[in-house]
Amino acid sequence: MYQLDFAKPIHVYFCGIGGISMSGLAEILLSRGFKISGSDMRESAITESLREKGIDIYIGQRSSNITDDIDLFVYTAAISKDNPEWIAKTNQNIPSLSRAELLGEIMKNYELPIAISGTHGKTTTTGMISEILMAKDADPTISIGGILNSINANIRVGHSRYFVTEACEYTNSFLSFFPKIALILNIEEDHLDFFKDIDDIRNSFSEFAGLLPMDGDLIINGAIEHLDKVTSTVTCPVHTFGLSDEFEYYATDITYDEHSLPSYTLHSPAGTVQIKLGVPGIHNVLNSLAAICCADICGIDRKVTIATIKEYTGTERRFEYKGKIGDVTIIDDYAHHPTEISATLAAAANYPHKKLWVAFQPHTYTRTKAFLTEFANALSAADEIILADIYAAREKNTIGISSKDLQSEIKKLGKKCQYFPTFDEIENFILENCSPGDLLITMGAGDIVKVGENLLGI
Repeated sequence: MYQLDFAKPIHVYFCGIGGISMSGLAEILLSRGFKISGSDMRESAITESLREKGIDIYIGQRSSNITDDIDLFVYTAAISKDNPEWIAKTNQNIPSLSRAELLGEIMKNYELPIAISGTHGKTTTTGMISEILMAKDADPTISIGGILNSINANIRVGHSRYFVTEACEYTNSFLSFFPKIALILNIEEDHLDFFKDIDDIRNSFSEFAGLLPMDGDLIINGAIEHLDKVTSTVTCPVHTFGLSDEFEYYATDITYDEHSLPSYTLHSPAGTVQIKLGVPGIHNVLNSLAAICCADICGIDRKVTIATIKEYTGTERRFEYKGKIGDVTIIDDYAHHPTEISATLAAAANYPHKKLWVAFQPHTYTRTKAFLTEFANALSAADEIILADIYAAREKNTIGISSKDLQSEIKKLGKKCQYFPTFDEIENFILENCSPGDLLITMGAGDIVKVGENLLGI
């Protein structure tokens, strides 16, 4: 595999440079003196921003874009082998790396790369760790899967030894990484269009943990089932966290304020201290335990960590307050797995409201079919449920599943559930039926956020 060296900048071409992750990696290399060019299928705010930074951008992917001076070709999983740029780079014998492989190569150029993995909570925990390091003036480089409010971006280019990134298990992309500190927040069934079952997923996380060097550190949720199988490949210290005193970092005395923001007593090798969070829900108690453990390993002053955790309000689309219309509060959340939905609605239970509404957009056909019953049970925690059409993402509907199937499952549980094929119909139903004091959560990993934004006129 191609070895990337920051000391020897080259010309790197990004096929699909307009994606949020690809564009971020391009910016990191640009800051290190690399020549960057790339293509995308359409103009966007991202491609325009890259142009302003001096990057050559081609709209449309053609063989003529692949010039003789390109040293490395970077691509995403969406690029097929009949793509004209792929064919051209192959004919010209230009070395290539996938997006995940490039990210791994970038990590190798930092003294302390930190990778945050898990089925849920990666973006929030990555944000917490990033904010703590920035508060300490540690000048980290950051690659996060959402927009971090404090920097209004998903990428921050720093110049220190710290590199902080999410590590996604889908297609085993995180097995291309080279972490010094790795976090595993949880392991559950997901991405079953790629993984066979939970054992297959667990094996991948075990391989990921095994990437750590002997002088590294693994931070892992101690309540993960068959924990010993996940950590069996690890040669470095293992630090556990959870809600029980059997773990190294654990929380007790958990309470919530009127906005569902938790406070708790932290127990750890450094002693006992009170923690207040700026993000809601029990799931964020667990995320914060992992982040605090990571900060301790990095040698961050506890006072800095505690103050930063309290001020951290999350990233876009993670229980994000959008505004009010007619005294109806609108929150947006990225939850698209039954466990995430349950966590979000549990947090909402402690948020002031009369009636809890959720407008949910299922994400991918395979996930909807695999967890149909689980989705129904999780959504039933809301008082009123509205369903949008399934957001296809990378898939085609070859399995005959629709939101009407989910609606039927929810109705079997005795819950009211509306389905509308368009956002306009959803918005009209909300305007006609929500009452002052109600709480509406737009939920899903697709574009359901537009419903709340359209209602608010933003």
